[in-house]
Amino acid sequence: MAARGGTAKSKAAIPQLAWSAVRPAPVVLVSGGEDVLAERAVAMLRDALRDEDPALEVSDLEADGYRRGELLTLASPSLFGEPRLIRVAAVERSTDDFLVDALEYLEAPADGTVVVLRHRSGTRGKKLLDAIRAGTGGGIEIVCAELKRDADKQDFAAAEFKLAGRRIAPAGLRALVAAFSDDLGELAAACRQLIADVPGDVDEATVAKYYSGRVETTAFTVADSAIAGRHGDAIIALRHALDSGADPVPIVAAFAMKIRTMAKVAGARGAAASSLGLAPWQVDRARRDLQGWDDEGLGAAIEALAAADAAVKGAERDPVFALERLVGVISARGRALA
Repeated sequence: MAARGGTAKSKAAIPQLAWSAVRPAPVVLVSGGEDVLAERAVAMLRDALRDEDPALEVSDLEADGYRRGELLTLASPSLFGEPRLIRVAAVERSTDDFLVDALEYLEAPADGTVVVLRHRSGTRGKKLLDAIRAGTGGGIEIVCAELKRDADKQDFAAAEFKLAGRRIAPAGLRALVAAFSDDLGELAAACRQLIADVPGDVDEATVAKYYSGRVETTAFTVADSAIAGRHGDAIIALRHALDSGADPVPIVAAFAMKIRTMAKVAGARGAAASSLGLAPWQVDRARRDLQGWDDEGLGAAIEALAAADAAVKGAERDPVFALERLVGVISARGRALA
């Protein structure tokens, strides 16, 4: 699993791996602002080293309170030669003493010792980071960039289940991420709870049983499912939203916002985001949403939106039926009216 993103500004000479691909090396640089991924990577590394030798000696240092000689003392050979794991936190706030010792250590890493350096962000320690990334010390880098997209959070949750030798259904995975999209730590904890408590595969019904109170279905959840062609998911999300007290008008407005952005991007292929009055991420999202759509389908969807907008504002007696009809048209990518 290759790392996405990263903190290095230039191409590194050492392997740059995702958290789930962590492995032993003389020096392991854990970079990036996603602390949950960093913690999981370091814990997995510790467990792997302990599996190799239960006598593993684990030590912790704080780089921001470091005094000269501490790293070299911990890494020096012991009487019985036990393997060692030295975890160094807050390298982005390290003292000058630490930087001097760490650069010296890179020139001759101790045998049987793994040193983990946790650096969240910033330029403090740049000389040290550059040396590691250039290959001095024979290290690797574990890139733990912040997860902002739902797709990346789904990849994280799927990896949690895969590492545990378990499976979660795609619909269950989407529901789980929807329930904990704002807190990766809580998402990780929810994954571990399901893995521990539920025998066999995890499906959407299981996720709903455990976390139905956490799933906050929004108008955009309905729209995203329909635009992706997932009619069943969209209908379920719509009914959940309505049962939770959502008003039909904002739901139609969410559809309208996304479909109109898609139409704008489709009609100006290759144009810069600024010329469309959109942010780059909006253009990227619209291009992804356009997969499977054609111009006729977009036209039909826009007509269906106009009808649904009128219906939920009083032109028809049953706004719920109008919404379900709209979801059907959008889920079929406009082909129901083509």
